[in-house]
Amino acid sequence: MNRPQLLTRRKMLGSLAKLLALGAAASTVSACGGTMAGLTLDDLLQKHYLDMDDEQLAALVARLEAAILERWGKPVTMATTPAKPGVRLAMTLNLSACIGCGQCAQGCFEENNQARDPEIKWITMLRSHHMKIWNLHDTETYTLPPTGEDDGNYYLPVACQQCDDPPCVRACPVKATWKEPDGITVVDYSWCIGCRYCMAACPYDARKFNWAPPDIPANELNPKQHYLGNRPRPYGVVEKCTFCVQRTREGHDTACVTVCPVGARRCADMNDPTTEVYAIVRGVKTIQLREDVGTEPRFYYYFSDGTT
Repeated sequence: MNRPQLLTRRKMLGSLAKLLALGAAASTVSACGGTMAGLTLDDLLQKHYLDMDDEQLAALVARLEAAILERWGKPVTMATTPAKPGVRLAMTLNLSACIGCGQCAQGCFEENNQARDPEIKWITMLRSHHMKIWNLHDTETYTLPPTGEDDGNYYLPVACQQCDDPPCVRACPVKATWKEPDGITVVDYSWCIGCRYCMAACPYDARKFNWAPPDIPANELNPKQHYLGNRPRPYGVVEKCTFCVQRTREGHDTACVTVCPVGARRCADMNDPTTEVYAIVRGVKTIQLREDVGTEPRFYYYFSDGTT
């Protein structure tokens, strides 16, 4: 039986490269949004990130740093720091403490070089007077504690849940997204083809499509970047929270943890018994969103009476 030949990304880019080599007109689509130098054969035939050796990664990073310098006139350093062996990052969030101020979303926005126009934020703040959580084993309506210090609402910040079984990874047809050994689901923005299958697969609406070139003022560009994290994204790709991979792999807190004025968030190695995350996950009744779909999120919500 004759079967149709699928047009893979590699075949497509190989064909395009041949056209370019023959002198066909090439658009000056930019690696960072359409305003820098045009794509080169190196860009088009770039290997998958996981298949590169150290020399190839260094050359790739140098090319991107030069492109960003040309576009923004600002030198940056782009790391490729790998996951630390044995580490499994997780985040906890105390819903009793969260006041819905939105500083976590703003801190994330500034740290991770998210587009300003149209504005893209990786953290969405949901609000409800009664927090009803639907889980596989627990359906419960929580009522606000009588502290007199709140506005009568619960707030539920939602971003990527860093699932142990991420459906977005299974949905990607070109393997542009995958789960790292430390549990962070990442995206190679140079490999993403913008099909948005991952967005359809995500039960948390945590992935965002970049509809336009990255409109970031040069004075607001964060120069400390990671290839799999907060480097400026091209338009036409999907992006998401990475637990601030450029920070956490250097031993620092995520931006959202750092800026939270009430200390509602923690992000740490859930395998390390010295961390608060370890104690909360194992010692407190926690909630995982959409537990029924089997994604096994490593983002744990909980309610506290103030002693936790």
